Amino acid sequence: MNKVMIITGASRGIGAATAVAAANQGYRVCVNYHSDRISAEKVVHQITESGGSAIAIQADISDESAVVGLFKQSCEAMGPPTVLVNNAGILETGSISSINSARLQRVFALNVFGAFYCAREAVKLMSTDCGGVGGSIVNVSSVAAKMGSPDEYIDYAASKGAVDTMTIGLAKEVAGQGIRVNAVRPGVIHTDIHASGGEPDRVNRVSKSVPMKRGGEPEEIAAAILWLASDEAAYCTGSFIDVSGGR
Repeated sequence: MNKVMIITGASRGIGAATAVAAANQGYRVCVNYHSDRISAEKVVHQITESGGSAIAIQADISDESAVVGLFKQSCEAMGPPTVLVNNAGILETGSISSINSARLQRVFALNVFGAFYCAREAVKLMSTDCGGVGGSIVNVSSVAAKMGSPDEYIDYAASKGAVDTMTIGLAKEVAGQGIRVNAVRPGVIHTDIHASGGEPDRVNRVSKSVPMKRGGEPEEIAAAILWLASDEAAYCTGSFIDVSGGR
């Protein structure tokens, strides 16, 4: 089978680590990015230099028409996806008093609406009811969905709670169509999302409260994503793996 993985938000962090790991396992990889073309092309170069196959496609995942275009371009270049990794996401730091409509629109448009748009397009291509050969969707959630993230970003936590619920419901909806849907919940991970959210040193601050006393690495999340996507997880759907150092 032609193994094709589409990874949203794959120019850096968890997405980039997943792209490299997937290519090492024989996947052709679509590296989606929003605006950082240089970083996305570096990921593609790293993969192709090692003998793998990858392309970079720009698309704002919060834009429904852009998501349709992303899947169209990826299919034309690599064939239909066998795995979708819903990884793209944003957060903004601040307590409830700092949350306004614009912030909520930004966070939910990407973290929730974008995940739904991508899952919809993937299902249409993977579903055995639509002539597909089945596949796997792995959503990147967060332990924030369980902890609530008070005084930091309860809107982000709520958006990931929505992703968790979508994971469970969609898993049941498409199980008979040859599609598995699972999720990984990372804890505090050494990525740029904290800096873009307003607190670049957050991992070092929070890691003191993690039972394992350290932040996680993107490669550790990628390993869980790749396992859920693999045939080794063939009887897993609607399942979650917390990769959080014990939080």
